[in-house]
Amino acid sequence: MGDTDDLGSAVEAFLSEADSAYEEYDRGYTDADATLRRLESAIERLRTASREE
Repeated sequence: MGDTDDLGSAVEAFLSEADSAYEEYDRGYTDADATLRRLESAIERLRTASREE
């Protein structure tokens, strides 16, 4: 698997996590602060993956 595939996988994982976080927030399962922390963590994982390319 090449670096492009790794970054593509990281993007897909980020989008999935973001969709899940927004959905849980919309359903009232989490509050805004918890949702933002979850998104910040997902963003950091995506940044890390992009630096590794």
